[in-house]
Amino acid sequence: MAEPLVATYSIAACDLESGQWGVATQSKFLAVGSIVPWAEAGIGAIATQAYANPQYGPGGLALLRDGAPADEVVQRLTAADDGRDQRQLGVVDGGGRSATFTGSKCMDWAGGIAGQCFAAQGNILIGAETVDALATTFEATTGRSLAERLLDCLAAAQAAGGDRRGQQSAALLVVERDAGYAGLCDIVVDLRVDDHEAPVAEIARLYDLHSLLFGKSPATSWVTVDDELRSELSERLARLGYEGELADALRNWAGTENLEERVDGVDRIDPVVLEELRKR
Repeated sequence: MAEPLVATYSIAACDLESGQWGVATQSKFLAVGSIVPWAEAGIGAIATQAYANPQYGPGGLALLRDGAPADEVVQRLTAADDGRDQRQLGVVDGGGRSATFTGSKCMDWAGGIAGQCFAAQGNILIGAETVDALATTFEATTGRSLAERLLDCLAAAQAAGGDRRGQQSAALLVVERDAGYAGLCDIVVDLRVDDHEAPVAEIARLYDLHSLLFGKSPATSWVTVDDELRSELSERLARLGYEGELADALRNWAGTENLEERVDGVDRIDPVVLEELRKR
């Protein structure tokens, strides 16, 4: 059976200060997120594409886990693969070292750029400008969250030309040790747009929703619940059908709205939760 042709652009990257690794990708290909992005907290990030070899994902992470640097991972994966001339691969290791590979038979335009903490690559593109935009945008957005930087990279790459066949799907994966849902997993963000006429814009919209539901407001911004606010909260919740003790009512409403990760008792309230409740 023929291997999938994942004509796409992608960036594998990390933020060593925050301890995050991730991949963002877009393609004229159904469900690109099911093949291209791979990442493991503290270990590294991998993008596999072109006539993609999905085994590069788990195989590459295993090599990174054993301590191989990014360039060695690329060398070992491609050396063992008879189809390497049609592959494309980007790797960032646990130390922020990076490497990118474009096989000699990848369809034009194809190429990549590796820099500190990122590997950007693409194939069947309008031109080199798409990969250049991935690299320059990543380097210019230091200080923002890794997810936001990767989304900025996708948007800049699309504006520079993108996949010359058009758009269809996009994906964003970010991992950090014990920073996922309820602190019980490493997946910080795992969003996929499988089939959409504007997948880069759509995945940005989904990320905004993700940030609303699962983001964390700084503790210093939380609002103290005094008697007046306590009364307001109780009244608003009651109008929505959530009565009884305020703690129970707020928790039940937040669970219905998928905001439970932003609720921690009733002595103080996340300003995002307060704003959402006041909108209802």
